[in-house]
Amino acid sequence: MSTRGHYLGVFTSDKTGPKWAAWRAMSEADQKATAERGVAAVLAWDEAHRDVIVYQGGPLGPTKRIGDDGRIEDVVNLLTVFMVVRADSHEAAARIFEDHPHMSIFPCDGVEVMPLLGD
Repeated sequence: MSTRGHYLGVFTSDKTGPKWAAWRAMSEADQKATAERGVAAVLAWDEAHRDVIVYQGGPLGPTKRIGDDGRIEDVVNLLTVFMVVRADSHEAAARIFEDHPHMSIFPCDGVEVMPLLGD
């Protein structure tokens, strides 16, 4: 399968930033209600963009990093969720994620979009 016109979108979230601080400050009931609203909004977004979603992807878990010295360590990064979309240009791929519920309802703060290289 050719990857031309395919772009990886990686949602980012600073777990020490203000959006997460606000999330943690919410009551458990408010978090649950917001999460339910957010999941419904994500499902609606997915349906509205199903013609450009190549691979649904999903949430990313805890990260281990192995360095060139062979040492393995636990690290915290901004990577939160990923998916692959199809678009006519890099700019168009980035615009697909405008107003995504992960940023407007959940505490993600951006999406990094990059082309998948290769044939």
